[in-house]
Amino acid sequence: MAGSPDVWSSLAFVVAGAWIVATARAGGAEPDAEPGTVRARACLGVLAVLVGVGSVVQHGPAPSWNPVVHDPPLLGTYALIAADAVADLTGRRMRAWWWLAPTAADVVLAAVWPVASVVAQGTTAAVAVVAVLLRARARPALRPRLLGALVVLGVGSVVAELSRPDRPWSGTGPGARLDEAVLGSPPLGHAAWHVLAAVAIVVVAPTVGRRPGRRDARRLSGRDAGTDAPPAGGRPA
Repeated sequence: MAGSPDVWSSLAFVVAGAWIVATARAGGAEPDAEPGTVRARACLGVLAVLVGVGSVVQHGPAPSWNPVVHDPPLLGTYALIAADAVADLTGRRMRAWWWLAPTAADVVLAAVWPVASVVAQGTTAAVAVVAVLLRARARPALRPRLLGALVVLGVGSVVAELSRPDRPWSGTGPGARLDEAVLGSPPLGHAAWHVLAAVAIVVVAPTVGRRPGRRDARRLSGRDAGTDAPPAGGRPA
């Protein structure tokens, strides 16, 4: 329904994506940013906007083809964040096809086999969570944002799961569902997930493209401009 909380809360992704795109250019000036950081963050912002649009379509008019516009942007968001973490952990430069290929594949999957698309989303999300946890462990400078994003997303996921009507704890009758009892009616569990997931994307966005480990390695090897490396033909001052 056009006026349902699930519809208007989807706009949180649009706001989050617009903010990420608007602030993406600043990422290129960060001292530990790798080439392509501005583009990667802008792509994350665009994906977030598309997640919001797809969610409005799914929870609003809900045409039969809604998985095609709803699923791929969400999978692409997970894939981009996972690809960025893998690139950082392996010391490689992130390539766009790492996340574009699975996103494009999900367009086809969502069109011909929506259930498989949902499974693909869950699998990609799990890979992203593991990759982000490993990156948080390896990169103390990024740890607060990475873990903060996971906590916010985790809280949203728990709230959404506990409020699902097809779960044993849902109960029956007015106020029996957990989200109705705690948050009121109409149920707001999934709407809360929309808002918290959008917040999580905003929190994690500034880590995309940052490579603090590589900057430290360059400093230690004397190749980073402004370090204590000796000048050519001389000794350290």
